[in-house]
Amino acid sequence: MSPAGRRDAIDAFAVAVMIALTFSWGLNGVAAKIANTGYSPILVALTRSAAGSFLVFLWCRWRGVRLFERDGTLWVGLLAGLLFGLEFQLIFVGLDYTSVARNTLLVNTMPFWTLIAGHFLLGERISARKFAGLILAFAGLVLIFSDRLSAPGPDALFGDILSLAAGVAWAATMILIKGTRLSTIAPEKLLLYQLATAALMAAVTLPFAGPAIRDVGLAATGALAFQALYIVAVTYVVWFSMVQRYPASGLSSFTILTPVFGVLLGGVLLGEALGATIFLALALIVAGLALVNRQPRNATGT
Repeated sequence: MSPAGRRDAIDAFAVAVMIALTFSWGLNGVAAKIANTGYSPILVALTRSAAGSFLVFLWCRWRGVRLFERDGTLWVGLLAGLLFGLEFQLIFVGLDYTSVARNTLLVNTMPFWTLIAGHFLLGERISARKFAGLILAFAGLVLIFSDRLSAPGPDALFGDILSLAAGVAWAATMILIKGTRLSTIAPEKLLLYQLATAALMAAVTLPFAGPAIRDVGLAATGALAFQALYIVAVTYVVWFSMVQRYPASGLSSFTILTPVFGVLLGGVLLGEALGATIFLALALIVAGLALVNRQPRNATGT
């Protein structure tokens, strides 16, 4: 987008779009849970990534985004794709065992793992404010693992561990991007690296992941299409266009709404048990995210 299209501050349009995006991302966990009833988690990951790759590729061709020029990012891009693919396989398999609320909260601990890794690997010092955010987040983690009411069954702990590992894999992807040339390429090309590699990774994993088809129905198929055609191909592209137009620091503050919507939608749409403990964990993690993501008053954002 041209510089003339840039905005120096978040306006009402940006607020509305970001609320819609974070609501969609919160709803994604519900869609994945429903899709798992008809298809194996690995097939869900494969279909989602393959369809998303194709649609993002068409978007890039339409917008003239250069994808195949030599820029020294091929191998590190493939590594980012492997981490991305691992993340989503862990998320979708985890949802077979745990609830959407717990999965959403655990996956969205990514910023805290990124903060810790950035301190040790990238020299990004943790301020007192961000350290306080870490403390709040880890208190929320303790509450999630101690909450029996929201656990859907005896295997919930296994799903929780997979979900937490997905958050770590997401953080590893972010650190890789920040520390390499991937931070300089078009975001569409970066997304395509991740989606295409994740699709190939899921295709290799699928034969070893048990029956690919479960109880196929309209709800499961619709949920799978929702992820591939809307979440991956639409919301991510909208996010890219927003980042090109508005200050990234202002937009990032809205992402704390994603776990809020994820927890609430899991309860409303799937009837998941939500007690005081899970809401307290949500409050602690969201407060931690707010502290970690808050920009200094003199920050301009880009």
